Amino acid sequence: MAPNLTVRPLTAADNAAAAAVIKTVMPEFGCVGPGYSIEDPEMDDLYGTYSKPRSNYFVVQDLGAAAGAGEVGKQPSPPPGKLVAVAGYAPLTGGDPNVCELRKMYALPEARGLGVGQALLQQCLEGARKDGFKTMYLETVTAMRDAAAFYQKNGFRYVEGPMGATGHSGCDLFMVLDL
Repeated sequence: MAPNLTVRPLTAADNAAAAAVIKTVMPEFGCVGPGYSIEDPEMDDLYGTYSKPRSNYFVVQDLGAAAGAGEVGKQPSPPPGKLVAVAGYAPLTGGDPNVCELRKMYALPEARGLGVGQALLQQCLEGARKDGFKTMYLETVTAMRDAAAFYQKNGFRYVEGPMGATGHSGCDLFMVLDL
């Protein structure tokens, strides 16, 4: 990950900026309207949702040390202080108490290919293990091909259908990872 980027837990002050990342990325892949997480009530208070037991949410923030520089072949770095990626986990709604869900993992276009996804996933996996989960579940869509390949590279495997009661009927790919 670029040295000017840092992963840290979400704070209450991050609510609007974290929601903005999600609301920017999801339409890029056609994930708008009912059945997608962009419509979840928690979008209004991500901090409140992920402050609950056995839940956590992380953000990647550009600290600005190399603002504007970017890597060769990459887009310029975002403005200093800007949140560029987000991800979290929580118990799977309506599911086995040993299963958590990887939730709302998104990176802005300028943050892709910089290792932020790997850093966020690592934080989520470590936190989920510490919180006693045995399995991590996720839902995504076929349009997010790079994301699905990333998850597979990190050991996630496909399962036939949805687990729990997430309400995300727009998702068509379901994966799990043994923790």
